[in-house]
Amino acid sequence: MGFGGMGKMLKQVQKMQEQLAKMQEELAERTVEATAGGGAVRAVVSGRQEVLRVEIAPEVLQEQDVEMLQDLIVAAVNEALKKSQEMVAAEMGKITGGLKLPGLF
Repeated sequence: MGFGGMGKMLKQVQKMQEQLAKMQEELAERTVEATAGGGAVRAVVSGRQEVLRVEIAPEVLQEQDVEMLQDLIVAAVNEALKKSQEMVAAEMGKITGGLKLPGLF
């Protein structure tokens, strides 16, 4: 590979880095949600895999089964995190063409 080819490759890498930075900003604004217990618990997660909100239906609180409620919260949060990771992977694939780049998300 000559110097011209190397320069072209570096420009492509720089363009990909710019696209990835823009995508990360956009994903931070996007959210996914998941529910557990037939909608009794809902978790909302950002594209940065941050839990933004957990909502609990009032009727679940009236049942006073703390252990069940804890399980539902964990299930909803984990499912929302999984959906967020899948969203990020799909967007990354659009930029990298499926190439796995270490250290990115």
